[in-house]
Amino acid sequence: MTAVIFGIAIGAGALAALWPWLQPRMPAWPAEPVAAGDDVARAVSSLRDLQFAEAAGTIDHSDATRLRGVLERSAFEAPATPAPRGAPIRTLGSAALLLGIVAILIAQSLPQAAGDRAPGEPITGSLPAAAPSTADLEARAKAAPKDTPTLLALADAYRQDGRVTDAVATYRAVLGIDPNSVPALNGLALILVQAGQPDAATVAVDRVLSLRPKDPDALFLKGLLLYQKQDWKGAVDVWTVYLDVGEFHPAAPMVRSLYQTAKNNLGR
Repeated sequence: MTAVIFGIAIGAGALAALWPWLQPRMPAWPAEPVAAGDDVARAVSSLRDLQFAEAAGTIDHSDATRLRGVLERSAFEAPATPAPRGAPIRTLGSAALLLGIVAILIAQSLPQAAGDRAPGEPITGSLPAAAPSTADLEARAKAAPKDTPTLLALADAYRQDGRVTDAVATYRAVLGIDPNSVPALNGLALILVQAGQPDAATVAVDRVLSLRPKDPDALFLKGLLLYQKQDWKGAVDVWTVYLDVGEFHPAAPMVRSLYQTAKNNLGR
């Protein structure tokens, strides 16, 4: 069966390659228009950047709230549906070739995947479920009060919803179960920075760095706390490590600017 599929794929590829010499040249297929609206991944990244900027005090809370609403709406705007266009035969032939190769790969890998799956598990797996709502997470946490991943997700949801008191209580519940939970300590520290409690935030951040010295979230917050205290040398030292390990961290663009300012102030 695999040999038949492979033969069909090779034939389709040959037809696609020879078609320009068998048929008169057709007009070029117009390029697809650029999709309208921001994609979800870019909007989520922008939301995280906005969150760190608000923590750093570089944007007013009211402006941050307004921009957050704009980004959340743009993340889920339905892109305009382009008018259907006919594809040239060459493109169809290439697609047939690709589909043939994919079929061969599936025919080879599917039996192995089927043999490795757990009893009762679907052979082809399942699509990932949509992100649970805050209410769903609350119900799960109530049913399993010691489930730290659920509690962390709930605390993050509370923080995103602006329910700071509930978020702090949930992070502390996680720390009651696991005192060394880095996500809970980082989440609590971020809230404390936003609340203007640098001393308490420093305690949480220092705890993270004692457990994970190169944690990007903790290094960002530690440098920010030192920067706010005008400890330029301390901020530069911490952010030097941060920029080395957190090149793709969402706060990195903002830190690069503050880092340069701290270095300039240090040289005075």
